[in-house]
Amino acid sequence: MGFSGLGSQHFSFLVSLAAALLGYCDSERKRDRRRRESSLQKKKKKKKRNEKRKKMRPILMKGHERPLTFLKYNRDGDLLFSCAKDHTPTVWYADNGERLGTYRGHNGAVWCCDVSRDSTRLITGSADQTVKLWDVQTGTQLFSFNFNSPARSVDFSIGDKLVVITTDPFMGNPSTIQVKRIADDSSEQSGDSVLTIKGPQGRINRAVWGPLNKTIISAGEDSIVRMWDAETGKLLKESDKESGHTKTVTSLSKSADWSHFITGSGDKSSKLWDTRTLTLLKTYVTERPVNACAISPLLDHVVIGGGQDAVNVTMTDRRAGKFEAKFFHKILQEEIGGVKGHFGPINALAFNPDGRSFSSGGEDGYVRLHHFDPDYFNIKM
Repeated sequence: MGFSGLGSQHFSFLVSLAAALLGYCDSERKRDRRRRESSLQKKKKKKKRNEKRKKMRPILMKGHERPLTFLKYNRDGDLLFSCAKDHTPTVWYADNGERLGTYRGHNGAVWCCDVSRDSTRLITGSADQTVKLWDVQTGTQLFSFNFNSPARSVDFSIGDKLVVITTDPFMGNPSTIQVKRIADDSSEQSGDSVLTIKGPQGRINRAVWGPLNKTIISAGEDSIVRMWDAETGKLLKESDKESGHTKTVTSLSKSADWSHFITGSGDKSSKLWDTRTLTLLKTYVTERPVNACAISPLLDHVVIGGGQDAVNVTMTDRRAGKFEAKFFHKILQEEIGGVKGHFGPINALAFNPDGRSFSSGGEDGYVRLHHFDPDYFNIKM
């Protein structure tokens, strides 16, 4: 009897002990789960913070001693060419911003450049009154076209057999648009012009080839965009004064398929035009003078940059002195966002031909290379 009583007591003690142990284990499991969840949340937050830091973090490329003037990607999008007021065009890897080399020979600011379709030749226009042809790989100067005034703009034709060059009004010489033939063999290169068009009053800041090399489109100080016959030099069309720009056209950039182009102006706007008809399609309004603009080859976006030097900024608009690249929806004309970073006006903009990155060049002497994060491609308007 005593033995069985002791057994029942022992049994109930064991049951209580087991229940306590089970309760303890259960609470430990819950604590472990909470600790794991908390750790996981911390890791997720840290990952998000790191992702935010990674987003649009630019690569800063410092190779120029003076303000940037122009940027140009090659057709494959693996090389980026930059021009500046420091006389030395530079080539960079477009992926990581590593400097590959420089092209030495100019004695003045280099305003513009273009690269051949096969990335073997570079052409540059300079304030030293020359346009130079270079071997991209070796940096060797192949030829120098000499003028009586500064060369402002250069653009290779489709096929790279011709180049259109603009020269500034200087010492009584008017502004000109000139077409030169590019020889396959640089030893046979001639400096003669195939066509010379005496330009309008003021500087011609940009001239480019139209579709199939049949036309030349120019724009500059007098605010009017013009279309010329590339064979005869005859003026075919002019932009409408009512709907066109009201101040100097500072920049002009073509779309990937050459069906339309964008212009930027000191009148604080950029405009989109039809390449064949010179019809105004869209207008993008900003708070600051526009120095550079480009069209995305991938999405319906345009990027616009500019700004004024601090000495020229009035108190009328607190944002007038801000130096950021503004993105607009090409069709809806609405602002999408902006990318800050430069410590002075933005003078040059270019999209990589794959549309997944873009670069900007500023008065601060830096080139900033931006690779878009995934969110950029999912922007909903």
